[in-house]
Amino acid sequence: MSISAADVKKLREKTGAGMLDCQKALKEADGNFDEAVTILKKMGLAAVAKRAERASEEGRIFAYIGTKTAGVLELGCETDFVARNEDFVKTGNDLVKKAVEGNLKASDAGLLAAVIDIAATIKENITLRRLDIIDLAANEVVETYLHGDAASIGVFVKFKVSSPEVAKNEAVKAFIHDSALHAAAFKPQFLKADLVPANYLASQEDIFSGQVAQDEKLKDKAEQVKQGAIKGKLQKHLKEICFSEQAFVKDDKKSVAQVAQEIGKAAGGSIELVDFKVYRAGEALN
Repeated sequence: MSISAADVKKLREKTGAGMLDCQKALKEADGNFDEAVTILKKMGLAAVAKRAERASEEGRIFAYIGTKTAGVLELGCETDFVARNEDFVKTGNDLVKKAVEGNLKASDAGLLAAVIDIAATIKENITLRRLDIIDLAANEVVETYLHGDAASIGVFVKFKVSSPEVAKNEAVKAFIHDSALHAAAFKPQFLKADLVPANYLASQEDIFSGQVAQDEKLKDKAEQVKQGAIKGKLQKHLKEICFSEQAFVKDDKKSVAQVAQEIGKAAGGSIELVDFKVYRAGEALN
């Protein structure tokens, strides 16, 4: 049967497949649109394994807040074009919602099947790179933030609040939102200094010891002075990488923890940052 250019165009817009593949699928399906979509998916599935070794250095972040849990998820892809694809975006939003509501892990078979399905349709190597689900207690509030139209950065921050009234306070809500923006901009590595792993601290001390040993101004100083310089460098470093100790994005004279304390007190209670996560699409994973 004759296949019109309009039908081919419609199928391409629906699936993201190439023009020739769409034409071939429509001919094989005798013009049946839904059957042609299925044929394209089968064609794509056969090629998914071949594309699996290709780098998925682009991607998009998705977030969802449920009643008792919240989550953030990254879908990796090969091109920024696909990261903006309507079907890709819908799949990511569906996946993170399903993961949060079902409290699922990234290894869940249903989630991975959906990823394979969209990869077969779009014909790129698409991966579920990571997923974090957090529990929400009755006295906790979470805020998510996705940066820009491309959603290449995703954040969640979780605060413990002293009462429902404090959580509803407009200044508190604004601060929690600003804290999510802060995390996206400054990407803290740890929540606070006393939670930094001992091996990380030891590694940094070695680095700073080396710097002090090579400092001409300190070479003739007493060992106590040198140790003080090392300690000072470490303390400065911790203020740069620990969320609670970082200078707040909207008031760099105060730390995030100090601003939280002030705003909580003004609202008639207290608020405390207790968890966070920052995703950047395509970044190397530990």
